[in-house]
Amino acid sequence: MSQQNARRGGATWALIITSVAGFMAALDNLVVTTALPSIRKDLGGALDDLEWTVSAYTLTFAVLLMFGAALGDRFGRRRLFLVGLSVFTGASAAAAMAPGLDSLIAARAVQGVGAAIMMPLTLTLLTAAVPAAKRGMAYGIWGAVNGLAVASGPLIGGSLTEHVSWHWIFWLNVPLGLALLPLARLRLAESHGTGAPLDVTGTLLVSGGLFGIVYGLVRGPAEGWTSPIVLTGLFAGAALLTGFVFHGIRAKNPMLPMRLFRSRAFAGINAASLLMFLGMFGSIFLLSQYMQGVLGYSPTQAGLRMLPWTGMPMLVAPIAGYLSDRVGGRPVVAAGLFLQAAGLAYYASVVAAHASYAAQLPALIVSGIGMSLYFAPASNLVMSSVRPQEQGIASGANNALREVGGALGIAVMSSIFSAQGGYGTAQTFVDGLRPALVVGSAMVALAGVAALLIPTARHAARTRVVDSESPQAQGQAQAQPQAQGQAQAQAQGQGQGQDQGQDEDQAPVLEAASR
Repeated sequence: MSQQNARRGGATWALIITSVAGFMAALDNLVVTTALPSIRKDLGGALDDLEWTVSAYTLTFAVLLMFGAALGDRFGRRRLFLVGLSVFTGASAAAAMAPGLDSLIAARAVQGVGAAIMMPLTLTLLTAAVPAAKRGMAYGIWGAVNGLAVASGPLIGGSLTEHVSWHWIFWLNVPLGLALLPLARLRLAESHGTGAPLDVTGTLLVSGGLFGIVYGLVRGPAEGWTSPIVLTGLFAGAALLTGFVFHGIRAKNPMLPMRLFRSRAFAGINAASLLMFLGMFGSIFLLSQYMQGVLGYSPTQAGLRMLPWTGMPMLVAPIAGYLSDRVGGRPVVAAGLFLQAAGLAYYASVVAAHASYAAQLPALIVSGIGMSLYFAPASNLVMSSVRPQEQGIASGANNALREVGGALGIAVMSSIFSAQGGYGTAQTFVDGLRPALVVGSAMVALAGVAALLIPTARHAARTRVVDSESPQAQGQAQAQPQAQGQAQAQAQGQGQGQDQGQDEDQAPVLEAASR
């Protein structure tokens, strides 16, 4: 299909439709966190049940993210976008009407499936609809809307829970989805890609492996770490993930080519992303409950008090982009990660059954600045670590690893919380929260160390040139003709103001969903 036909539906409509769809998918990462105490009060359940209300979404979103893009290339991007949007909207209604935690968790998992199909296609559809000269502005708006969803998730969830009902954090998606469906059918043009064959084997291996690991971590505190069901989950998950790695090495067109990790830059920034989201998501999951269950804040008050952390990227991201243009992405990312680690460590030192907000505020501000310094330069480092033809794969892999880190963070830190404390009293909650935050801080500090191991831009460029000469690399490049455009599209959003003064091969990528 020609570019002119692809834009037949209108660039403005495409921007509105894809931005709202991206907002919905990104919002549901964190919108549940401030509603967890109310959900627990209404539906009952233990800590491990609450973990799954978040992890069921992030896990299915993560493992199917790259698969969803491949489905769109094969069967039609608009068609699959409509399928994903329909699944997401229907699952949102099911979550809102869930009579118990089991049905809520199942609906959240299906929501993640819909988001994984819908989210990557928003960028390909937007790219096809917008003229090349105006794509920078369009991508910037798309990214700003997604960033707003991540920042406002706890506040929106808290406000709806307090003033209406927690059910409305899911009902909110239904009218939006129903409005978008006819608009997308009428205003978006259909297009196809010539991507690689679907990697069903890789998808099954990574899905089963991650589920086994997270299931073992979630059930460990309740069942005992030596119980057969926990050990089976952990060992089976590890075995399946090992199989996924070997599959990525040997398969002709794997969903995640393991050869990319031969690049120190790619391996380093992805390790940093995984560890950073592990510490951040796990901390937000527990702190949102601490503010309500221990300190007595309402859901809205808790969401507002989290804004110095979750909302800081809206203010600091342009500064991060400015700094990375002048001193390079590696030192800015490392500094941001160490600041985030310091903020969590300080938080661990001040949490108490009657801690004042003034005592918590420095930790929230420092953590927010650190997170902001990380996001935009990290995205640029991901894209500059690979050749232009591989940027689509690289961006998808990094976004998936961030979601995986979030799911693992909730599981790991909740296990520590349960082992050292629990929900019994305010003091037992604090007793469990403190060591969990220390571990979260340590994970983010390790992410900072991983960032320091990333080579300089000049060394990374030489590595890409050498790697591009291999026959396997050339074959993978031919299988991804759409990758560069998608990656440049994702680039604009994450930085929210980062200057694109660098080469197009080093364009940043949106942190999709968490987005």
